[in-house]
Amino acid sequence: MSSLRNFTLMLLPSDSPAFINMHVSLTVYQLQQEAPRPKRITCPQEMESRPKYYGREFHGMISRDYADELLAGTEGAYLIRESQRQPGTYTLALRFGHQTLNYRLFYDGKHFVGEKRFESVHDLVTDALITLYIETKAAEYIAKMTTNPIYEHLGYTSLLKDKMVHRLSRGRTEPRRVTFQRDEKISSPLVRRSALKDTPEKQCSYEKIHNFKVHTFRGPHWCEYCANFMWGLIAQGVRCSDCGLNVHKQCSKLVPSDCQPDLRRIKKVFSCDLTTLVKAHNTTRPMVVDMCIREIELRGMKSEGLYRVSGFSEHIEDVRLAFDRDGEKADISASAYADINIIAGALKLYFRDLPIPVITFDLYSKFIQAAKLPNAESRLEAIHEGLLQLPPAHYETLRYLMAHLKRVTMFEKYNLMNAENLGIVFGPTLMQPPEQNALTTLNDMRQQKLVVQLIIEHEDVLF
Repeated sequence: MSSLRNFTLMLLPSDSPAFINMHVSLTVYQLQQEAPRPKRITCPQEMESRPKYYGREFHGMISRDYADELLAGTEGAYLIRESQRQPGTYTLALRFGHQTLNYRLFYDGKHFVGEKRFESVHDLVTDALITLYIETKAAEYIAKMTTNPIYEHLGYTSLLKDKMVHRLSRGRTEPRRVTFQRDEKISSPLVRRSALKDTPEKQCSYEKIHNFKVHTFRGPHWCEYCANFMWGLIAQGVRCSDCGLNVHKQCSKLVPSDCQPDLRRIKKVFSCDLTTLVKAHNTTRPMVVDMCIREIELRGMKSEGLYRVSGFSEHIEDVRLAFDRDGEKADISASAYADINIIAGALKLYFRDLPIPVITFDLYSKFIQAAKLPNAESRLEAIHEGLLQLPPAHYETLRYLMAHLKRVTMFEKYNLMNAENLGIVFGPTLMQPPEQNALTTLNDMRQQKLVVQLIIEHEDVLF
């Protein structure tokens, strides 16, 4: 970490705000080293009422004034007392800044007074003293530390920008904004004619938010957003579990949605967020979708009941494990799985297992309401508007799947699967209510089926 930091300093102009920030943050690191060390004030007698998870620092039911006397004159001194006002509750008394600070102390297997959990009271006090000392000595600096982030000058974004632009611009079909209207010369229940509008097209950008989780860093670490030292004994900041970006918790709210997942951190293919998977593998769609559809179109388009007939669940599970283990090298050929329904079942399982469905939770109600519109053209307009709001990776995956399902319907004479039948199969697979309520799902089944059916029937215009 220190070598990367030195390299970064060399690349920055010496008068840049980010360069100054990084130098000042070294002072924050020094402040952590200078922070008072915890000094446990032990009770001279054994306390029968002492909880088993406290040590000799427990002094029983003593007053706040007496605790103040015991701690007086020693920075970093601490003890635990039982509250006189609320017996059975405990207070951490800590000496800092020539005064005694009192915190309500909790235990649920770990000790805590706030968000952070600690294995021991000693660790809790150590972290508290570091935080108090730094916030006292560098309060103004801490308040301003996100104003000139190094992220904008060097950082993660600029290092990946060229690579990302090149990858995202190659061969992707842009979503089209279209108008649906009746052709007065043709009398039919629903006749479509699409005309491109002069409106902005959907932005081609596989943006992905970072998946930040609280993290405890071993050894000195600096925030990769603001370049400031990440202080504290534990839980000093957060780390993106998909790309490994390390930042302060407060800085995580300012980091752009530019996560570039590291393939080494993606442990599986199934049940992985769709955008995370395609970015990690540098593909426009999940390889599961491409490989399964390719195999089905190679040898299964005339299979009776395609997607409706189930394959053996044990074999479908084998396919899932093969993708999780081998990725794009998974063998799903006829020699491995002669029954094409196994491959079709694996594809449906992939979509069902997505943590965020292809038609996302946020847009679920929009599509359901679109299906309820009485006017056919208005329904298509509303569905099209919903499609344009899908995340790019979801849009591209759905476009590819719907084009495939449209081809499946062309073999209806053999497979007996028309758009309505496929809508019944894929409706609840591709879209699920955000609240996961069984009654809601049951009530919406007709609309789910209709949405997928209409997208299949009109995929050449909707995408």
